[in-house]
Amino acid sequence: MIQPRTSISLSGPTTATVIPIVVVAQLACTSLWFAGNAVLPDIQMLWQLPAASAGMILSAVQAGFVVGTLLFAVYSLSDRFRASTVFLACAVLGALSNLAIATVCDDVASLMAARFLTGFFLAGIYPVGMKIAASWCAGGLGKALGYLVGALVLGTALPYFIRGLGADLPWASVVVTCSIVSVLGGLAIYFWVPSGPYLPARSPFDLSALPKIFRSKDLRAAAFGYFGHMWELYALWAFVPLIFRHYAERNGLAGFNVALASSLMIGAGAIGCILGGELVQRFGSARVALTQLLTSGLLCVLSVFIFEAPPLVFFALLGLWGMTVAGDSPQFSSLVGANAPRAYVGTAFTIVNCIGFSITAVSIHLLGYLSTRVPTEYLFLALAPGPLVGLTSAGALLRRRNVAAANAQQQEKSP
Repeated sequence: MIQPRTSISLSGPTTATVIPIVVVAQLACTSLWFAGNAVLPDIQMLWQLPAASAGMILSAVQAGFVVGTLLFAVYSLSDRFRASTVFLACAVLGALSNLAIATVCDDVASLMAARFLTGFFLAGIYPVGMKIAASWCAGGLGKALGYLVGALVLGTALPYFIRGLGADLPWASVVVTCSIVSVLGGLAIYFWVPSGPYLPARSPFDLSALPKIFRSKDLRAAAFGYFGHMWELYALWAFVPLIFRHYAERNGLAGFNVALASSLMIGAGAIGCILGGELVQRFGSARVALTQLLTSGLLCVLSVFIFEAPPLVFFALLGLWGMTVAGDSPQFSSLVGANAPRAYVGTAFTIVNCIGFSITAVSIHLLGYLSTRVPTEYLFLALAPGPLVGLTSAGALLRRRNVAAANAQQQEKSP
């Protein structure tokens, strides 16, 4: 149970002042996630790398994040040390790993190692930032979750945005800028955001609890909904530039700014996260998540025809896809937390996140492989099975809840 540890001074930090700082810091530090992706075409051209190398390089960050998340959980690093210190250390080390792209790396192996390390240190940024934010929210993250995941989305879009604005600048400037921004975000957390009065009680990681966790039918449904969502999310983000590049080539849009368009599509996910957080009060997490997952899944299927659409329709559909592919993420996280056994919430989150990000590495690698063998118009059909699995699993959870609610109403009416 979360208990206040200290009283909050009227002149000190408050939830209203701390959460915006955490959101901005998360945005700044998670820019490391796709910093390598934004300059990958330049690196491939410079080092004469084959197109198939993209999938391996892109999935290296995801693999690093999975390993980092597990190790951070096993050794309870954010419990043993001050959370803001862990956040700053990882922001700096992640920035250095990212900077290696422009200073040390000269082949695929060294590039993959640098991206793996970046992903590893992101495990001490994104989840730890969530924990810091939770320590300032008496009732849990709740509505703030949409803003925090939205910050991750905007952080993902930021390298593309920088590249789009500085298309004439050396590609290394994107990498350097993201590293500097990450360090600034870490410093902001360290100096301005202490652990809050509602610090969650330590929840030791217990791998032996895995059978107990997944024994719950509702947790399995929520988890598989999340897994289906993750199959689509990062793979789409990784290959968004390919969508715009192919459309520009097909329609003769000379000088089209692919990086800037990619940043806007990915960044639209922040709108989906925040809007979903507003709608959840009325419709519930399950219904909001399933609606967004259904929409993004349909757009996976319609991607075959999107490339033939006129520009106005094309960009509108891509904006909708960007909103919905990420907008369901906070709601699936909320469903996992709500349906996990109370004694193992921390372990459940860690395991579900690790499985989810492992899935993203597979789907990214698959799209990288298929991108050299399948016409681009048909490439994103490979993402459709994810939303299908997610809808089937999480839909069963919603149906059970509806039945339970109907039965409860019937019992109230009975004499």
